[in-house]
Amino acid sequence: MSDHVVQWNKELRLLLDQMQARPSADWTAERERVRVLTGLIAARQPVAAGAQG
Repeated sequence: MSDHVVQWNKELRLLLDQMQARPSADWTAERERVRVLTGLIAARQPVAAGAQG
């Protein structure tokens, strides 16, 4: 796992923890960042054997 993916995972976990701690807050920007981070992380994950169409 690259250093970028490790950092993205840490940032994602921090954002999700903050959002869970204060669910009533306005998390619009943070939700967008979560979407971006999950996309980046998913793009760096190796494709599982047999997962290709």
